[in-house]
Amino acid sequence: MTISILLIILGFVLLIKGADWMVNGATSLAKKKRVSDLAIGLTIVAFGTSAPELVVNSIGSFQNQSDIVFGNVIGSNNFNLFFILGIVGLILPITVQSSTVWKEIPISFIAALLILGLSNSYLWQNDPILSRLDGVILLLMFGFFLFYVYKQMKNEGIALESAQISIAIENQSNRKIWGLIIIGLAGLVIGGKLVVDNAIEIATELGISKKIIGLTIIAAGTSLPELVTSVVAALKKNSDIAIGNVIGSNIFNIFFILSISSLINPIEYNRNFNMDIYLLLGGTFLLFIAMFTGKKRKLDRWEAGLLLLIFIVYTLFLIGNET
Repeated sequence: MTISILLIILGFVLLIKGADWMVNGATSLAKKKRVSDLAIGLTIVAFGTSAPELVVNSIGSFQNQSDIVFGNVIGSNNFNLFFILGIVGLILPITVQSSTVWKEIPISFIAALLILGLSNSYLWQNDPILSRLDGVILLLMFGFFLFYVYKQMKNEGIALESAQISIAIENQSNRKIWGLIIIGLAGLVIGGKLVVDNAIEIATELGISKKIIGLTIIAAGTSLPELVTSVVAALKKNSDIAIGNVIGSNIFNIFFILSISSLINPIEYNRNFNMDIYLLLGGTFLLFIAMFTGKKRKLDRWEAGLLLLIFIVYTLFLIGNET
């Protein structure tokens, strides 16, 4: 078991560094094209920091590990929403753009609602399963989301809002940029395989359900890039990247990662995950309401603290129920 734990840690290191290299390369490419901070946060950074979840889920789906597939995405989204925004909001109250309040947060709520309906087969008369047809629906929603971001970028005039393009980024060669992206992807693939295989082995040895492993250890581990990215953005007082990264990642996780996972293999759904999705829906709604309490369009410290407290109680409840 010691070897399995060490291999999981190595896997997380490769996932985080791989995502970091890929994000650096992709962000440098986007900055050269004069893409705005918010657009980068919602797309490239969100996609890059969600890459560990994508790799872990693709491997899990291929191996028919349905509890790990759902546990990773739902757990990661709750970790992003409650823990990361809680920590970031305590560091710096987050000012949120009007478009995020009225568009991106509601889209993330709709995404969670949709996965609840599709997975429980409320829309079709089937056993609870995320089928390939459901995957196509989610992928179409992801396409609509990308189109929305494209329109937003077009309306902004593809202008940088607050960050200045550094000379280092301007002078980076395309070879170096693509090298970072390719090496990053390799790290993600290898790291993802190590995490999934060894997490399953530990769960089997300890008699812990794969659902709990997915919702806690794997979800937190694959969300570390989002945590680091958002904390650094908060310390640099860049609220757009901090909030865009979290909301964008949650949308990506459901619309893109779960769609790809179900297209690889239809995923059987354990209805015990419903409680975790209800928590995600409640947390997203709470974030929306927080935009109108206290200072308008700002996540105040007390609200961030409430999110963090809910996550701690939720995690203790999961562990307590397992034992």
